[in-house]
This record gives sequence, structure tokens and C-alpha cells, in this order.
Amino acid sequence: MLDHCSISHKGGYTSLCANKKISDDFPAGGIVLWSRSFTPEASHIASSAASPVNSLIREALIESRTTGEKYEKDGYAVKWTFVNDLELIFVVAYQRILQLTYVDELLAAMKALFVKLFQPLLATFVASLHAGSDGKSAAAVLTSLNFASAFEGWDKYFDALLKKLEDKAAQERKSRIRGPIQTQPVTESPPLSDDQSTEPSQSEDTAQDERQIARNVQALKARLRGRGGRRGGRPIVRSFDSGSGRDSVNNSDSEAAPKRKATKKAGRKWGDEAPTEADMDSLDYSTEKPDVNGLSSSKDLKSLLDVTSMGSRNKDGLYEVKDWEFDVHKTVSAALKTAEVELTSTNSGSLGTLGSLFSRLTGSKTLTEQDLKPVLDAMKQHLMKKNVAKEIADKVCEGVGESLIGKKVGGFQTTNSAVRMALSTSITRILTPKSSTDLLLSIRTKLSSPLTSTQQRVPYTMTFVGVNGVGKSTNLSKVCFWLIQNGLRVLIAACDTFRSGAVEQLRVHVRNLSVLGVDGAADSKGRVELFERGYGKDAAGIAKEAITFGRDNDFDVVLIDTAGRMQDNEPLMRALAKLVTVNNPDKIIFVGEALVGNEAVDQLKKFDRALRDFSSGSGSGKERGIDGVLVTKWDTVDDKVGAALSMTYVTGQPILFVGCGQTYTDLRQLRVSNVVQAILSD
Repeated sequence: MLDHCSISHKGGYTSLCANKKISDDFPAGGIVLWSRSFTPEASHIASSAASPVNSLIREALIESRTTGEKYEKDGYAVKWTFVNDLELIFVVAYQRILQLTYVDELLAAMKALFVKLFQPLLATFVASLHAGSDGKSAAAVLTSLNFASAFEGWDKYFDALLKKLEDKAAQERKSRIRGPIQTQPVTESPPLSDDQSTEPSQSEDTAQDERQIARNVQALKARLRGRGGRRGGRPIVRSFDSGSGRDSVNNSDSEAAPKRKATKKAGRKWGDEAPTEADMDSLDYSTEKPDVNGLSSSKDLKSLLDVTSMGSRNKDGLYEVKDWEFDVHKTVSAALKTAEVELTSTNSGSLGTLGSLFSRLTGSKTLTEQDLKPVLDAMKQHLMKKNVAKEIADKVCEGVGESLIGKKVGGFQTTNSAVRMALSTSITRILTPKSSTDLLLSIRTKLSSPLTSTQQRVPYTMTFVGVNGVGKSTNLSKVCFWLIQNGLRVLIAACDTFRSGAVEQLRVHVRNLSVLGVDGAADSKGRVELFERGYGKDAAGIAKEAITFGRDNDFDVVLIDTAGRMQDNEPLMRALAKLVTVNNPDKIIFVGEALVGNEAVDQLKKFDRALRDFSSGSGSGKERGIDGVLVTKWDTVDDKVGAALSMTYVTGQPILFVGCGQTYTDLRQLRVSNVVQAILSD
């Protein structure tokens, strides 16, 4: 049984994209032409702002994160279809537990019948909306055309259509349940035996098998006796164990073999004299060793900073990292070198490789699915070459196709612009952050929140998670440098108690950052410290102690470094969820590589799902997932930046930073326009 059915227009959705808010008159983000709720309990489906229908409008149309299959939320399943030339949306909602086989057929029949009955009126309405010369709003046009009475006759058509499909589905269910009755052939039962004993009778074949086994055992014993039964000068006694089916060997005069002595690792030879304290100190590379000038002798600290990649301070005095910019000139130069002959032979007005994909669509016509299929296939290949995961490329192209089917275009340039604009718009919607990416604002808001007389200020906490070897500790230190430049005191919690050298790595970073200080000043006034408890300890307990230490010693931010783990390792993912549940960090940042394609989707999806499942099932009842993404090794991919699109699509969370080098200043922010330009580049 259906719960809700509606027919809406995209007019409100267009204004929704421009104004970034949902109209109070039309809660679903569009103009509702007709709707019906079949149960009193389902009346909230279209009226609530958090309803499945409104979630469909937001995620499928605004964020382009759902394609035309099925959407599920709050126990409901929602299916939909479009009529692009008239900008109509047909939506059906029903309880997810019900298996309604006629929903797809109902949507197709509704679309065909509704368009056939009301196409002149709808065409006038769409033309009035797009004219825009008289300044009328969508609601005003709706009122002027008297839509309230225009669709009065639709109810009887819909009732008849629904009844016909429900009867057809019921008849199919009955035929499946009844089905042809399969009769088993009747076989004659064997005659009863005259033997009245209760012991089971033994067949003749079974008796023969046992006699054969006995003969084989005797033959084996005879064969062993014939060999003399001696090995190494000692008589060997073999016995057959009938229970296990194996023969055992015993040495009659054998002695227990002497056990091998365990050898210990030989200690370092220091000569006749024991090592001095100076000798031991010279072997310790985890602490700073000043030379005669008082500078670090382990490394030239100038190599830790790239002056050309240093950020700048804004008018408020805050240190901002640079934006990542797509190097168009570098890409064009490389293309000219590899395709010089091809470029000279083509017209100077060529639109490039991606433009040639759209050249198949020419002339003034209404685009159909058959027209777009070869173009969308080529577009998918282009996205995959840009390192976009296959699953994400499929969904992006499907969304672009749905937005273009039924559109009327004219001329090559118009077609090219329409397809390119649709792809650019879809990628922009996916990459546009749905929440604030200003970490400094979040930190200062928490630190400046009012406290009671009994409360104590708690530092802002960020947890860095990810798989092995992606650069969590290195990029954590880059974020720490950025925070120090903004005048914040940072405590780094060494919660990777598994990887050998993890604590020492953070100790070196803290030493370097302390010397670098703010704006290169050597005196950092204790702005960064390391909290560590060694190896083999509980990471959740260390993080809790670090937050308490940071609170008692007036630290502003606590950065929690965690051990790398694979996304399919359930025990380690449970341990990570325990750390999150116990300490409740303000931000959970996933660190991933820019080099991966399909693997990025699998990693981020499973990390987010595992954190949500295990944190909500821990007893606290609070579900936590990934809050942001930091992409490393960004400088190795050039224009193949599809990993950013894949990671953002999976969780809808923004990319906070990208790491692009080996120094503390090699941290960048992403601008959506630059990423879109790189993905669309040929």
C-alpha cells in the first residue's frame, strides 16, 4: 500500500539553488501541483522539513548525491521520475518493508497520462515562469492560472490507474502462491523383515569392506617385518591403532633428543671499559643536540620551511594557508608538446578532447537518451582518467543525463555549452561544502564560550584517522604549524602505540616546531608540547589523559594522532570507535591519499560506517562519523584530482586541507572552482 504520492514542478527548486533556502510555501523545494497521503500517519511525509521527500529534493536535486534509483530514509522508500521538458517531478513514497512491485509501472503510467491530459496548461505555466518579464513569482503564476481547479479531474484518473495496478499485482501474488501442485510418485515400501531382533542388520557389502580392511592391515604388518624394521641401528616397533587408523612408531632404545639451547642476542662490545654517558647520549637521535653556536646539529631547520609556500596574514592578523591553484599553463604546454602535429592540423577554434565528445550532438533538437548515451560513456571515461572512482563517475554521468534528457538545444555551440555546463554544475554541487570549513572560527567559538564558576575551559580536540602510510603524523604537524602561527597553544597526543618509531617521529616534529615558533621566531613560549605514554598502552586512555592535561595547563588545541589501520580490520576499527566514544573529539579528520581512485571510496565509506556503527552501539547512543577530509600527496597527481570528488561524494563532508610537499608550510586549501577546472581540463 502506498503512503504518499505527489507531482511537483522544479520552479521552486530553481529558486532554491539561487537563494539556498527552502520556501515556506512549498516545503519540498518545488511547486506542488498535486499530492495525496493515503494514511493519517503518513501526512508528515510531505509536510516535515526532515521528511523523506524533502531529503530527496535536497540530496538528489541540490547536492546531486542520489541518482534515479531509490532513496530510503526513516523506514520509507522513495522512488521518482522526471519530465525535463516540462520540469516535472513524480514522487511515490511507501514503507520500505513492503515489496511493491508496481511502483515503477505506476510512475511511468502517471507520467504519460498526466502529460497527455495537461500538457497545454503545463506548457503555458513553464513559459510564464521562464519569461520573467513581468516579475511574477512562481506562486503568483500558479494563482493566476487557477491551478487549484485545473487538476480536479486528475483524482479519478489516478484512482483508476492505481486500482488497476494493485489488482494486477494481487493476481500475480495469488498465482505465485497457488502454483501447480507437485505430486511425488508413490513407491512401494519394502516388505517387513521376519527378524524380530532389535539390532540393526548389517548388509553384505559392509561386511566385505571390513574384511578387506583387516586383510590390508595384515599385509602392511607383513611388509614392515620384511624390511627388517630397523632404522639407524635401532629396532623400530610399529603398531596400528584401529581407532585412529594410523600406525605409530616407537624406538625401543631411543633416548630423548637433547633440547636446543636458546641463544640470546649478543650485546654490543664496548671494549675493555663500559660505555660512558656521553657514548649513550651520542646514540640518542630523538633529542636535540645543540652545537657550539646553540643551533640544532641534526638538521638545518631552514629546510623545514619553504618561504615561497608560506601563507599570508589577513586584515585581522590571522595566518591563512595558500589556495591550491590549477596550473593551466603547465598542462597546456605539455599538451602542445605531445600533440603538436594534431593541433596544427585542426581548426584553431577546436574545443579540445572533451569538446570533441560533445561534437556528436549537433543541430536543433530535443535530446533523448539515445543521443546522450555515447557522450555520457565518453564523459565517464574522461572522469575515470582524472582519478574519479568508477562508482562515482557512473552516478555523476547518470545525474547529468537526467538533467539533459528532454532539453531542446540548437547548434553545436549550444549543445557543447549545455553538456559542459551540466557537468560543471553537477561537480560544483558535490564539492560545495555543506558545513563550515573555518576551523579557526570553530576553535575560537569554543574557547570563548561562557563558563560557570565551577567549569573549566576544555581545549578543542581533533582526531586524525586513516589507513597505514598515508601521512597522518606528517600532516598533523603541518596543521600544528598553522595553528601555532595563529597564536594557539597546541598539545600533540601520541596515541599511535603500535608502530615502532611513531612516538619518536612526533618528538622530532615537536622539537622542530618549537624552534621555528611564530613567524620564524626562535622563542615559541611553549606553544607546542608532546604528550606520550610509550608503546603498548590503550590509545583511548592516553587521549583522555592528554585532554585532561591540556585542560589543566591551558592548551587551546589537542591534536590526537592514531595508528593506521585497514578499513576491513574490525577489532582495530572497534578500538578506534572506542577512542572516539570515550573522548568525543570536536573534529574527526580522515587522512587519505590523492593517488587512489576506487580505493578512496572504499576506505572513507568503511571508516565512516564503522565509526557510526560501533560508536552508536557502545552504550552512549551518540553516533559519530567523519567530519572532514585531509588529502595528502596532492602534488603528485597534477590535474588528476578526482580523488577529491570521490571522497566528498561518499560522506558529503568537506575537504579541509590538502598536503602538497615535505615542509611544514606545504599545506593548501581547495577552491571548488579550481578543482572543477582541473577535472574538466583536457
